[in-house]
Amino acid sequence: MTQTFEYQGFTIVVDVEADFGWERIASLTQGTGFVSTVRILRAGTALALFSPLRFGDDGGRPFATEADALIGGYSAAQKIVDDLFSQPPH
Repeated sequence: MTQTFEYQGFTIVVDVEADFGWERIASLTQGTGFVSTVRILRAGTALALFSPLRFGDDGGRPFATEADALIGGYSAAQKIVDDLFSQPPH
């Protein structure tokens, strides 16, 4: 699943994928988790500002659902934009 968001002059692209690698470590009853890969671009450009960033849930574990991975990746990207590109108040 891929979703694109506009946020404060940036385009945030969040790709969600199943994380099958985690399943080998976890118990078989736990199932597959999901991770999000995030790209942050200046709005209207095709060139990302960073290499793609990959996010999981707390402790590096995969998210339980696709929806959790989607919102988790988007929230992380918002924080990056806010922390790195927001102008301090004058």
